[in-house]
Amino acid sequence: MSTFSIFLVLITIVCFLLIIVIMVQNPKGGGLSSSLGGSTQMGGVQKTTDFLDKSTWTLATILIVLILLSSLSFSGSLSDSNSKIINEKEAAAAKTTTPAPAKPVETPKK
Repeated sequence: MSTFSIFLVLITIVCFLLIIVIMVQNPKGGGLSSSLGGSTQMGGVQKTTDFLDKSTWTLATILIVLILLSSLSFSGSLSDSNSKIINEKEAAAAKTTTPAPAKPVETPKK
């Protein structure tokens, strides 16, 4: 398994975790924090919101780092060095010959 494939799997896992964390949040103060009840429970509502906010930013940062690292580890199997088009152009350029220089046109003298 290549390093690019490993990064691809890790990026997919982080994306799913990020989707779950974002779906749990509610922009109007609801979501997971409102379903846990009042501040009498351990941690309270504010701690849950802080945890979800920090986990969102952490997962987003991890996702960006993984994407950058995966682009560095890309093996380039789709690069243009193995392209048939480039090979055909090089072969065609090698086959063409330069024409012989033309003779200067003589003008009739008066």
